Amino acid sequence: MGVVILNDKCIGCKKCVKACPYSSIEMRDKKAVLLPSCTHCKICIESCKFDAIIYEETDEKKPEEKKDFSAFRGVAVYIEHKGRDVHKVSRELLSEAHRLSKKLDTQVTAYIGGDESVKECFKVLYEYGADKIVYTCDARLAQYSTLPFARMVSEFIKLEKPEIVLFGATHEGRDLAPRIANVLRVGLTADCTNLDVVDETRALLQTRPAFGGNIMATIESSKHRPQMATVRPGIMRIIHDEQRNGEARLVDIDFKEDDFIVKLLEVISEGVHHVNLEEARTIVSGGRGVGGEEGFKMLEELASVMKAEVGASRAAVDSKWIPKPHQVGQTGKSVRPDLYIAVGISGAIQHLAGMQNSRVIVAINKDPNAPIFDVANYGIVADYKKIIPTLIEELKSL
Repeated sequence: MGVVILNDKCIGCKKCVKACPYSSIEMRDKKAVLLPSCTHCKICIESCKFDAIIYEETDEKKPEEKKDFSAFRGVAVYIEHKGRDVHKVSRELLSEAHRLSKKLDTQVTAYIGGDESVKECFKVLYEYGADKIVYTCDARLAQYSTLPFARMVSEFIKLEKPEIVLFGATHEGRDLAPRIANVLRVGLTADCTNLDVVDETRALLQTRPAFGGNIMATIESSKHRPQMATVRPGIMRIIHDEQRNGEARLVDIDFKEDDFIVKLLEVISEGVHHVNLEEARTIVSGGRGVGGEEGFKMLEELASVMKAEVGASRAAVDSKWIPKPHQVGQTGKSVRPDLYIAVGISGAIQHLAGMQNSRVIVAINKDPNAPIFDVANYGIVADYKKIIPTLIEELKSL
């Protein structure tokens, strides 16, 4: 039965209402009442000092039915691309899927759709980890649209029966994955930063930030297949082998007219610079130590000279010195550039989680004990206002 409120003991103190993290208790006629959204987490029981809330076990527990997942095998990756160019996050996911497939002793399948030019992506997909490609060609798929791509990938999954399906946590992946999860009636873990598998059960362990990035939660979807997750760009290490090859399977999808009810008529560019931290090879990031918007103007000048992107810590974004799309960290973007220059960033664990996989890290900070120096390849203990202008002039002279 779970959590039960005893009306005769409830005095209407409202402590349980305040304690419930899911807002699943409300007051009616000066008595606490459980709502259907109650998860039976028992937190309210601890808050009640009058023993008015109890937890009742059911008399008979039905044995949990063990499902047979033997028909599901393999790791699949949804591929994002523009024409012949494969999105970096898809290359990262193919590499990660390859790593997982070795532990599971299975294959990696790439799911991709588009017009005839989609075949030009095949060599890249094999090189980054695909053993097999399942694809469909249709001129109407030249541009991404939610409904036809959701039908396509759902049909691929029903046909292939993979045990794991991965999507990038991009605008496209975040739009597509929940719809497919709903069609297949399975779970979906969003915005993962780490993946692993349990050898005995073949369960996918999906780790993601929770509660504003203050804790890391590992989620297991043990009752359904396939296990689905979206994964942050810039997290997974890329492998590349030009000698790899594989097989391709063409699948004809029976699209409906309603699948194309939304049509792309025109793309209008507003001329605004698009922040692309995940793809950047060089990033110049500022933190609280930059001091304000003027400091970021200096970093923007350095980034312009270096053909780099400008990043920021959460503290700088919260202070409204720079817009949210520039934020690096657990609650921002995860990056893996060749060079990451951290200016006035102390190195909070949430920020380090988003950039510590950079190939080379240079830290500039006045505090010699700042945690950022623990992960930096090169550290400069100095006022950035003396270092950055000199660096800009030196680079301009080159």
